[in-house]
Amino acid sequence: MKKSARGPDIAALMDQAVAELADADSLTMVPGVGDPAPKFELPNQIGALVSLDGLLATGPAVLVFYRGVWCPFCTLTLRAYEQYLPDLRSAGASLVGISLQTPDDSLTMAERNRLSYPVLSDLGGAVSSNYGLVFKLPNYLQEVYRQLGHPLPAFNGTDDWELPVSATFVVDRSGLVRFAEALPDYTQRSDPADVLATVMRL
Repeated sequence: MKKSARGPDIAALMDQAVAELADADSLTMVPGVGDPAPKFELPNQIGALVSLDGLLATGPAVLVFYRGVWCPFCTLTLRAYEQYLPDLRSAGASLVGISLQTPDDSLTMAERNRLSYPVLSDLGGAVSSNYGLVFKLPNYLQEVYRQLGHPLPAFNGTDDWELPVSATFVVDRSGLVRFAEALPDYTQRSDPADVLATVMRL
């Protein structure tokens, strides 16, 4: 029987994975400010298709890529954006969350946190890959995630142990990226106030 990792061991392994991801130059393909945003069409939490073109038809779009319903940092982030949603909408912007998890888990995320904006499911990670965000969880962390009750294949509906780097983009109506931040450290997130400030300048 495999020995279970303890709290300090888990924290050390998590820190090791963050450091490795940061050192791997894994974010070289992430679109930067001024680049065209990769287009997409993905189902939301109730199965309706949402496209980037559709979002941009009424104004700029804010795209928040997150890890999953099981991630407390992601939950806090999506709740924070809900608080900024009225200001974003007043500025003419739309907001979506995007993860690799299944629509059922996206629905759980939306309902549990009372989110009133679309939460999209990028099954298989094609869109997240186009944004340069997908990485494979190291083998030494896969057992840890199982112990924590986060078996990624079950949440993602695949056989892969993949996640997106947490990232936020603001895309203007012409389809160009005007704010881009991808953070290898899963405990860090873009400040919604900075995102709103970008939207207000468009």
